[in-house]
Amino acid sequence: MTQIPGAWEPSRQSLEYADKVLKATHDSGSLYRFGLPMIASENIISPRVAQVVNSDLHGRYAEGLPGKRYYQGCTDFDTIESIGIQLAQEIFEAPFANIQSTSGTVSNIGALKALAPSGGKITAVSTADGGHISHARMGAVGLRNLDLTTYPWDEERMEPDIDASCKLIREVQPHCALFGQSVFLFPTPMKEMADAAKESGANVMYDGAHVLGLIAGGQFQDPLREGADVMTGSSHKTFPGPQGGFLLSSSEDESFQRKLNNSMFPGVCSSYHLHHVAGKVVALAEFKEYGVAYAKDTVANAKALASALSAEGFDVLAESRGFTASHQIVTRHGELDSGAGAKAANVLEKAGIITNMNMLPGDTKALSPSGLRLGVQELTRVGMSIDEMQDIAKLYRRVLIDGEEPSQVRHAVRQLKSEFQTVRYCFNEKEISGYP
Repeated sequence: MTQIPGAWEPSRQSLEYADKVLKATHDSGSLYRFGLPMIASENIISPRVAQVVNSDLHGRYAEGLPGKRYYQGCTDFDTIESIGIQLAQEIFEAPFANIQSTSGTVSNIGALKALAPSGGKITAVSTADGGHISHARMGAVGLRNLDLTTYPWDEERMEPDIDASCKLIREVQPHCALFGQSVFLFPTPMKEMADAAKESGANVMYDGAHVLGLIAGGQFQDPLREGADVMTGSSHKTFPGPQGGFLLSSSEDESFQRKLNNSMFPGVCSSYHLHHVAGKVVALAEFKEYGVAYAKDTVANAKALASALSAEGFDVLAESRGFTASHQIVTRHGELDSGAGAKAANVLEKAGIITNMNMLPGDTKALSPSGLRLGVQELTRVGMSIDEMQDIAKLYRRVLIDGEEPSQVRHAVRQLKSEFQTVRYCFNEKEISGYP
């Protein structure tokens, strides 16, 4: 008998590698299924999104734009991408939308390629004040060899100092004035700074990665109507889709739109992960139906949790402004550069509460920060509401203030989360769990 190509008896070692990966994948799913996922940059996908993400599209190519491809076999994907562009334009009220980006950072690299020459000047929020790493020399800004100047920061308001930043922009005269953060509690005061940028001849870019779902749901701010020429973002944070990014613009100038499209392909993407693009399109359709309610409930939960944490004795930043207007809450756990935030995140994980340590204004050591950044977008997605936020604040207190044994608190965490497994705000009439 002729041997079937590819048929083989696997070695024990090779099979063990695969089995270990499958087990770790299962264990990771269990961690989030029975724990409280509170990392501000994460979310879960709906069953219909999962269906198209786990499809034959994962290995296909469609370089170019709908109807203008470099490969055959793209007719069906042209349908998918065309629907997605239309939905993104509607939801974000944007004359231009490109949905090909594989991440928020890739969106930023592409946007910076279009908006500033290599070696050009840029202004942005520093990472120490909450700016994203792609806004820094260590990330996309450095990759594009841009000359970075960071905005003066108002620690009490957790936003750029408006007057000082406007003065800075006029002095520096950047090619691109970049706004938006990774620690993002409040809307950026865009109008004044965008006006200063336009007076200086700068393009205005807004990185909405963390708050894109809140913007689309009308619950945060409207950067494309507040002076931004371009808005980038992630498709998997408060916008509850698969991993990926968006590139959006308020411009109706066709030559500028072509420049933005070219910045994505061939600029920073070749194959752009068709299965994730298809997942984005399904998520856009779901968001069109349920997005406003989801965004409202997310912000309400964040405000409730912040207030509850403060009442339990935690140092929650920006109390004078009501703590937050987004999905995020930021807490301080010790002196600057003390590593108290890292220690708090570690002990919380032992109790089944998944967070991330975060630098606060004044911290200088990324691996030894004093703060935590918390997000409620995934908890909202599975149906938790204001009442559960009170319960969660008490769990934090038991772990971090009362010093209770984390394993005991983990039991309470598991009991609470067991009642919230179904993905909401999506096409999920069968009430399928969002976890394996």
